[in-house]
Amino acid sequence: MNFFHSDKAIRDSQPDFSGRRKLLLVLMLGGMAMLVGRAIDLQVINKQFLQKQGNIRQINTVSVPAYRGKILDRNGEPLAISTLVHSIWANAQFCKEYAETRPKQIPEECFESRKKFTQLAKIIKVPLPKIKKAFAEESGRKFAYLKRRANPDVVKKVKSLQLPGVYFEPEFKRFYPSGEVSAHILGYTDIKDVGQEGLELMYEQILQGRPGRKRVIRDGRRQIIENIESIEAPAPGQNLELTIDQRLQYLAYRELKTAVKKHQARSGSLVILDAKNGDILGAVNYPSFNPNGKKNLKYIRNRVFTDKFEPGSTTKPFVVAAALDGGFIRPNIIIETHGFYRVGRQLVRDHHNYGDLDLTTVLKKSSNVAASKIALAMPSDYFWQFYNKLGFGELPGVGFPGETSGFLLGYQTWSDFEKAALSFGYGISSSALQLARAYTVFADDGILHSVSLLKREQDFDAQRVLSEQTARKVRAMLEHVVKKDGTAYRARVDGYRVAGKTGTVKKSSAGGYASDSYLSIFAGMAPASNPRLVAVVVIDEPTGGDYYGGIVAGPVFSKVMGGALRLLNIAPDAEVTMPLLLVGKD
Repeated sequence: MNFFHSDKAIRDSQPDFSGRRKLLLVLMLGGMAMLVGRAIDLQVINKQFLQKQGNIRQINTVSVPAYRGKILDRNGEPLAISTLVHSIWANAQFCKEYAETRPKQIPEECFESRKKFTQLAKIIKVPLPKIKKAFAEESGRKFAYLKRRANPDVVKKVKSLQLPGVYFEPEFKRFYPSGEVSAHILGYTDIKDVGQEGLELMYEQILQGRPGRKRVIRDGRRQIIENIESIEAPAPGQNLELTIDQRLQYLAYRELKTAVKKHQARSGSLVILDAKNGDILGAVNYPSFNPNGKKNLKYIRNRVFTDKFEPGSTTKPFVVAAALDGGFIRPNIIIETHGFYRVGRQLVRDHHNYGDLDLTTVLKKSSNVAASKIALAMPSDYFWQFYNKLGFGELPGVGFPGETSGFLLGYQTWSDFEKAALSFGYGISSSALQLARAYTVFADDGILHSVSLLKREQDFDAQRVLSEQTARKVRAMLEHVVKKDGTAYRARVDGYRVAGKTGTVKKSSAGGYASDSYLSIFAGMAPASNPRLVAVVVIDEPTGGDYYGGIVAGPVFSKVMGGALRLLNIAPDAEVTMPLLLVGKD
């Protein structure tokens, strides 16, 4: 064997570092050096900064919505509840940011999303220009609500579109099962779930919860993919238990609505009180509004609490009671009326010449002349104080938003005619609630009750205004108003004794009183032997032909009071006179 090689063979066996091989080697070594350098930069030099930036983009602290307290009626029936829904929001910069960071992974939807704007606008019922504005990249916005508290079916449809940059945020939405029936009592919350009217506004601090906080991990599309930890648990709001009986609300609203429409009236209000403790069992108005939908601001105020009016002849029982209790007239007094009575330069008139009247007939026929004479027999300061003790001219004390105190002019400036006018309900104003409260003095044997919308053990603010004897005497007189020859025969309730008083009031206008604009009022209680309920009905500007309180408001009282007494299982105190309905073959 030849163990020696030629020079040529040796040259052929040595590495060739020239040309392309040298270039490739240099590139490989350079790439390796860059990778090592980048690894050192990421893992050592900028480790903390990059971790922080990664956490900012992926780990977030988010708010956890709190459950708003329920509003319940006296029997535990829900009147206002919160349900978990989702709000839909958009990040107009989503596709742009995605393109900058991962240009080869841009979701296909980013190229097609503009085509789906019309579908989105139709589903969430938002104008198309508003949708396009929210998605305009030049706006620079990364957050814009498209639809707050959307219904579940809407959310489902929007999710099916798979639009990039559209997200869903859990929130609570307020829902009112009774709709317009109790809308004026409850009020409503705004888009941020803050109370705006009624009890929602009145008890905002009690009902609202305290939101919690938690840390979450989001993916590239800002969707929450994992909950890390709870920082602070949400605290739910407190529940409210009302004095309202929702059964009576439905009954009262139905009958009031029917009457307002029948008599083509402007509006109507009705309030029911527990005669023994002043609890507000029902308070309705018509027209109303739907708290679950779009609100008509014209109908939002609760007229039972906020609207004041001159109560007219419904004040006459107070005049009789004040004079009897103060000893200024005798129970058996006979008053001459003759149809008119001159007071200073003014004339007080009755609808008819009733002649000589006893006190029962004064109320039964609703004589302005007799009421004026009784009022003028009392000292002005005593008369004023009695009205004031009944709560006229002062807030009822419920604290309801917009609650009115009414108006009671100071006695120091009274003329004789102004004093006389007060006896038949002019020159004084009250709300329906104030008037109903004042009638509790007759219903509970001289005790005036405070009024409340929240359940309570008893009325600690009750006060005696009349003697028991006087209260019972006047209540017995008021039973005759509902007799066949009284002014409120249509207010009777079959099977129950009813006591009450009508009022037909001319409404004030520029320069005096309108000749064709009236309030029809009835205030009463039942069962008269031992009253359990007090109710006031006010129909504003009936235009269907009838306008007298006994004809317009009386029948509403009858139907509502009759239904309420039976719903509450209150025993009848009179004979049933209505004929029985016989069921048989045709």
